[in-house]
Amino acid sequence: MKMAKINIKNLLTGLILVGSASFINAQTTQTDSTNNTANTAAASQSANSAIDALKKQVEANPKDTDALAKLATAYQEASDWTNAVDTWKKISVLLPDWAPSYYSQAYAYQSAKDDANAKIAYEKYIATVKPEEIEQNKKNLAYAYFYIAFAEQQSDPAKAKEHIAKSLQYDPNNQDAVKLSKALNS
Repeated sequence: MKMAKINIKNLLTGLILVGSASFINAQTTQTDSTNNTANTAAASQSANSAIDALKKQVEANPKDTDALAKLATAYQEASDWTNAVDTWKKISVLLPDWAPSYYSQAYAYQSAKDDANAKIAYEKYIATVKPEEIEQNKKNLAYAYFYIAFAEQQSDPAKAKEHIAKSLQYDPNNQDAVKLSKALNS
């Protein structure tokens, strides 16, 4: 059985861009609401046609992990968190040792405000990152540990302290992690 390989670097770059898209969309100037509504409708229709095309591609070959990753990313771009999570889960079944699928699941869960499942997915991501992949995943690992520490700060402060220390080990410049560490250790 031949598996399609995913260009992880391009996929992660795309995911980062998806996350930053919401920042870019935050406008500080007034826009013409009629024009904005038309643009939104056109973008939505374009996203839907891209999703439809990718769904057909996946239907033709359900084990095409590259097409599945593109579909999951398209769902995320459309803020369709339920389908994004479901699609990332399919990838995790096909590629159980591919850590980025768990990070992406966590991102989608977090965006859907499902904190319990986001925490579980970040934990799975951390457990799945291979030692030789740590260097290229430091920022994501730092964030995953930060998220878990934040989620556990009330229920298990000792565990939260361990996680925030690990987060700062990977990214000592993350000011949110520094603040949480100070709060946990005071």
